[in-house]
Amino acid sequence: MFFTDLTEFSKNYIFGTTVAAWVIAQSIKVVLGVFREKRFNFRWFVGTGGMPSSHAAGVSALATSIGVSHGFDSALFAVTLVFSLIVLFDAQGVRYLTGKQAEILNKMLDDIYWKRRLDDKELKEFLGHTPVEVFAGIALGIFVSLLLYR
Repeated sequence: MFFTDLTEFSKNYIFGTTVAAWVIAQSIKVVLGVFREKRFNFRWFVGTGGMPSSHAAGVSALATSIGVSHGFDSALFAVTLVFSLIVLFDAQGVRYLTGKQAEILNKMLDDIYWKRRLDDKELKEFLGHTPVEVFAGIALGIFVSLLLYR
């Protein structure tokens, strides 16, 4: 029974396109990081921030797949679209600004550290995405969803 359910779930187009879009976006980040820094860092695959936004790619693939499968006029698509917009806003807005605040705090910590008052542990600065990274993720998610449509 378990294996039957697992086999059935593995054929889930909506889940598959969502995961595929996320994996492709994260893989692109790794490739870009290797070209940029001439080294491999596993954190690029599981980390946040960077080009393209895997959050945007995943939720865009999810919404597109649901729209294609259940209709763009369905209640399920409407709920998924609202969910996607919230995630996109968070990826670009709130998390991006949190990263900017971390950047400023790190500069303050650096100043204090050189005066020998504090240790050098820095806050993570690349939490969110620029609008370009989000739009690239949206385009990637829609493309992957439509490409994998059966």
